[in-house]
Amino acid sequence: MSFWLTFIMMFAFWMLLSGQTMPILVFLGVVSSFLVAWWSHDLIFGRGDIKQGVSRVFRHVTYLPWLLWQIVLANLHLVYLTLHPNPPLEPAFIKFKTDYETDMGVFVLANSITLTPGTVTIETGRDEFIVHTITSTSAESLLTGEMQARVKEIE
Repeated sequence: MSFWLTFIMMFAFWMLLSGQTMPILVFLGVVSSFLVAWWSHDLIFGRGDIKQGVSRVFRHVTYLPWLLWQIVLANLHLVYLTLHPNPPLEPAFIKFKTDYETDMGVFVLANSITLTPGTVTIETGRDEFIVHTITSTSAESLLTGEMQARVKEIE
């Protein structure tokens, strides 16, 4: 089942990006989507239950708007720092503990932190993160644990 779902997703994505409707090009899109699905269907949904895979994708989709909003807020904070005549920069390394059960949770949190301007993930582990922050505001927002809790929900 995961093969066919991956094939449908790949072909829909191909159609969205290409916009081609010529029969030969659509046929080539079907062939390429089939090959990609054949080689990588277990990467998206894993070898487990298909319901669990769809649920995981849905949880990621619901996390994305919140992350994009955090990126916008962090960008506005950096604009403020850039335009401020005497910016309150307080670069620091912060360390905090986590309790993720999967590598996916660690991966999503590390990339979410790095995507948010003003913070960079330096070192990760299942139980500890080291992050560089540019201001105390960035550090405080990270130490509140909201991002960690949201990533824990999608793990």
